[in-house]
Amino acid sequence: MSAIVIDNISKDYAGVSAIKNIAFTVEPGELFGLIGPDGAGKTTLFKILVTLMLPNQGQATILGQDLVKDYRALRKRIGYMPGKFSLYPDLSIEENLNFFASVFGTTLEKNYDLIKDIYQQIEPFKKRRAGQLSGGMKQKLALCCSLIHKPEALFLDEPTTGVDAVSRKEFWEMLAQLQQHGLTILVSTPYMDEADRCDRIALIQEGSIMGVDTPHGIASRFPLPLFAVKSADMYRLLQDLRAAPFAQSCFTFGEYLHLAGIDAQLEPVEISNYLQSHRHQQVDIKPISAGIEDSFMYLMSNKHD
Repeated sequence: MSAIVIDNISKDYAGVSAIKNIAFTVEPGELFGLIGPDGAGKTTLFKILVTLMLPNQGQATILGQDLVKDYRALRKRIGYMPGKFSLYPDLSIEENLNFFASVFGTTLEKNYDLIKDIYQQIEPFKKRRAGQLSGGMKQKLALCCSLIHKPEALFLDEPTTGVDAVSRKEFWEMLAQLQQHGLTILVSTPYMDEADRCDRIALIQEGSIMGVDTPHGIASRFPLPLFAVKSADMYRLLQDLRAAPFAQSCFTFGEYLHLAGIDAQLEPVEISNYLQSHRHQQVDIKPISAGIEDSFMYLMSNKHD
């Protein structure tokens, strides 16, 4: 039995659709990523799944229990870390943990083993008020509070937004460690580079799911030839490549542009000849394999086809 089953869930706000017919499953012990930009509908879906909001239509089961009928029982079995820091800033690290443990009728000592690896990183500062912590430390404290009652499924809504790159890396390493305890984890993120850390992912945009697969599976679906291109004048290069007759799309990726051709016959020499005719200098062209972000951009551009 799947740990999470989402069956055509939709939600409207004042007649405006936030999510539309969302459907996917998450298996027990899986680290599943919901990947999409701000405003895509990730937080709305999470609020429904953690029983804070009712859907307009559709249904879901979590850990074998109905999302609506069994919401009281479910709240004892799931953990939730919202995107916005929502702990008590005037309480210390230790006081926040003790408070959330008491809400679930347990203690920090009783469930210390599950959070030990995370808590030990902030324990030296346990008397410090939560409002005075750095972004990375707030992140670790919030994760500890969401785990203090030993949930069977964990929902993390954009947990790495607003923290530095080192803290982001550490956080994903912590999630991998939690998986070893058999915890089912559903995490949302706007960062495409974090998708590769998940077992499977769902791409979401404008409230709709565009694809569900492993990160490699999503990337391998990219159907067009793809090239990384740069030149001495990157702004003009972008304009010229987007106007090229052989171009399906062209987007900026770091120091290169990623150019997708309209058919499989496109070769670097054709791109090179075109750019020479437009007087580009120091041109570098190389075929590349598509990544998650390339696939996302393609699916987003062609979802109405």
